[in-house]
Amino acid sequence: MPPPTVLLFDVDGTLVRTGGAGRRAMARAFGEVCGRPEALEGIALGGMTDRLILRTALGKLGRSLDEALFEAIVAAYLRHLEQEVLRSPGYRVMPHVRQLLVSVHRPGVAVGLGTGNVRRGAEIKLRRAALADHFRFGGFGEDAEDRAALLRAGLRRGAALLGVLPERCRAVVIGDTPRDVRASAEIGASCVAVATGTHDAAALRSAGAALVVESLADPRVESALFGPANL
Repeated sequence: MPPPTVLLFDVDGTLVRTGGAGRRAMARAFGEVCGRPEALEGIALGGMTDRLILRTALGKLGRSLDEALFEAIVAAYLRHLEQEVLRSPGYRVMPHVRQLLVSVHRPGVAVGLGTGNVRRGAEIKLRRAALADHFRFGGFGEDAEDRAALLRAGLRRGAALLGVLPERCRAVVIGDTPRDVRASAEIGASCVAVATGTHDAAALRSAGAALVVESLADPRVESALFGPANL
């Protein structure tokens, strides 16, 4: 009998691409709260948590991040994100995502998110494609600045839904950046790395991914999600 399995999907570049809606919404939030819409210029956002993005951008402005400022910027960001996602002409669902999400819901499997987005941001990005309801839990940007820590939070929640301890679960992270690959290794999870984001297959292999695919349509993906502990 296969072990209880927790699947943690990244959002941006793995499930959907928003056509820059997140960056535009965050820039508008920095303009509204800090008067500096250019704060994100020169920052590569791929794989970063929302908290790390804010800390990095504020550091460029000579400011530190505290909880009050975090909450103010995030609140503005979420308001703008609703608009930006809905009107983004570049929004699209990644290949084979819908089919895969239907197939992974089965007994003994908890399907969640492992994303640097705050939870509400992830929901907004997925809701346009009617994908949000596939995920009952996750590890999110408000859980931790460190990606491995938020994945651990997602693993704990998934294990609780399955009624077992996290160490009794097989965990698989599905992501598109080297940060996803490295964070999954830190928590002892397998990783399916998909080259549908801003990083190519070579970069994902260099980060240590055991399985790298060009898209989730690769037939190896589903067997990897439910196969042996080592991909």
